[in-house]
Amino acid sequence: MSELEYNECVNLYADNVFRFIVKNLKHEEDARDVVQSAFEKMWRNRLEVDPAKSKSYLFTVAYHQMIDHLRKIKRIQLKDEFNAEVKVFNRPVNNLRKILDEALARLPETQRSLVLLKDYEGYSYEEIGQITGLNSSQVKVYLHRARVQLKEYLVKIENVI
Repeated sequence: MSELEYNECVNLYADNVFRFIVKNLKHEEDARDVVQSAFEKMWRNRLEVDPAKSKSYLFTVAYHQMIDHLRKIKRIQLKDEFNAEVKVFNRPVNNLRKILDEALARLPETQRSLVLLKDYEGYSYEEIGQITGLNSSQVKVYLHRARVQLKEYLVKIENVI
């Protein structure tokens, strides 16, 4: 990959990668750091990167950087006590995007990433498998389970009202 091809890759895919990472991390500054380190790694390895596969390579690197970041945060962060039984009754009316974001946030990291890669970014099962290191069958199973969880959350009236 030449410098020109690298710059073209940055221009074409920076927004998509950032959107994918920020949806998973829910924190813009952390997402910027992860995306920056993904582009930095791609720059260091640009001579080995096939320009035709640069998007897939970039998403793969960013996904792995995000997983490393999440693992690091989990080791450092103290967990607050959480009581799932507490319900808030006087919530303001939610819009659909907020409800979907809440539903996505309830999914495990892997499932959330798979839903975002498939349904938001439009990757095929094979491409998602390459990015995440899962085989095509695992991707399909995890996506199915994620969609079932999303459906169960979204059909409960108390979650939508």
